[in-house]
Amino acid sequence: MPRHTKLVEGAGAVGLVIMWSSGFIGAQLGTDTANTLTVLMWRFDLVTVGLLAWWLLFRRVRIPARQVLTQAGIGFLAQTVYLWSVFGAVELGVSSGTTSLIDALQPLFATALVATLLFERVTRRQWVGLTIGFAGVAIVISGDFQLSEGAPLWIYFIPFIGMISLSIATFLGKKARSDTNLLDCLLIQCSVSAVSFTILAAFADQLTVPQDIDFWKAIAFGIVFSTIGGYGLYWWNLRRTSVARVGSLIYLTPPTTALWASWWFGDPITTTTVVGMAICLGAVYLAREDVRTPLASKKPAARQSRPDQQSMPETEKSRT
Repeated sequence: MPRHTKLVEGAGAVGLVIMWSSGFIGAQLGTDTANTLTVLMWRFDLVTVGLLAWWLLFRRVRIPARQVLTQAGIGFLAQTVYLWSVFGAVELGVSSGTTSLIDALQPLFATALVATLLFERVTRRQWVGLTIGFAGVAIVISGDFQLSEGAPLWIYFIPFIGMISLSIATFLGKKARSDTNLLDCLLIQCSVSAVSFTILAAFADQLTVPQDIDFWKAIAFGIVFSTIGGYGLYWWNLRRTSVARVGSLIYLTPPTTALWASWWFGDPITTTTVVGMAICLGAVYLAREDVRTPLASKKPAARQSRPDQQSMPETEKSRT
């Protein structure tokens, strides 16, 4: 792999961890000044307006209807359902630690999906890395893991809905193997989420325009760092490497979020956070093997050999 490519992919991996972690910080900043649906509605309404303006000025390309439908479905699952379930679970009484732990099952679930249905190669070493990464996440959030007293058991299924939803969206994104521009895909996905959250906010009587300047700062933070940065880099990395590799990077977001929270909100860094981060780093190291699998290096040769093998029959057919 060329040095330049390694540097780009390394920067993309680091950027994903930092930006994906910012989503939890942005959620806290936003919900300190307004309710969840209002925050999500304005975040996706404004990012859609921005992406649409960019598309009209610089793109204006025809996107196949099939791609539009595929990306719309991915956006609904990975943004609307996923974010609603995470925020909704916390609002109904599920602790953030419990929600995060359930959400941390997503890399394992998504990897199992693509390995089983798309036959994406996942080595034994990567499975071990993903399992260790989950253990690392559990250690990081262990202090916040608890069952809410008096809360009905059914509310704990809500985080599972979000985890499964994001996993299915990841599977669909891998299956589609789209060569559509990434920002075109983001425009379609964010548009679906903007419409969905606006409708939900209207039904919940939360269709308001907050006057607090801190709210709009939080919205700007969420758009730049979480949606364009974190969500965009999630799909960028998935286009360049495997689900197992990206999943191992997601395991670094809880400890990174703890560092964000310590810097911004003064939350203490505990020993369990440091231990958990070390374990998650080890998990990422184990999952790295995917980038240079022998299987990947054999594919181009196999593809080149097929035309040679079929060239004689094709030529003879054309002459007849």
